[in-house]
Amino acid sequence: MTITEPACIVIPGDPRTKKNSQRIIRTGGRRIPIPSEAFAAYQTACGYYLRPLGIDAPVNVACRFYMATRRRVDLVNLLEAVDDILVHYGVIADDHCGIVVSHDGSSVHWDKQRPRVEIEITPKEWRWML
Repeated sequence: MTITEPACIVIPGDPRTKKNSQRIIRTGGRRIPIPSEAFAAYQTACGYYLRPLGIDAPVNVACRFYMATRRRVDLVNLLEAVDDILVHYGVIADDHCGIVVSHDGSSVHWDKQRPRVEIEITPKEWRWML
C-alpha cells in the first residue's frame, strides 16, 4: 500500500530501545539475545496506538523522541526499535531500505511531563545515488 498523505502517530510513554538490558536465553545449545522486559512491555503498550496500514512503498519515518530524563540515549537504537514496532503491528510491511528509505527529521528532546514519540510517515521517492 502506498500513502499519499502523511501519517502522524503519537505514542505516549518513555521510549525504549531493544538493545539495552537484553536477556540471553538458551535454546538447543545456542544462546539467543531477546529484548528486555521493559522493551517487551513498551512494544505491547504501543499496539494500542497503531493500526495496520501495510505500507510497502518508499517512505520517510521521522521520529521525535521526548524522553522523561536527560540521560544519554542512542538515536539509532531508538529508531531501530520504532521501525521494528511498526513492522510488528503491520504499519509498514518491512523496515528494509526499499521501504524505510530515510529517517530525515528525527531527533531526541526532553519532556519530563509528557514523554512520548511522535512519528510522521511521509511518502518519499526512492532514488539511487551514485
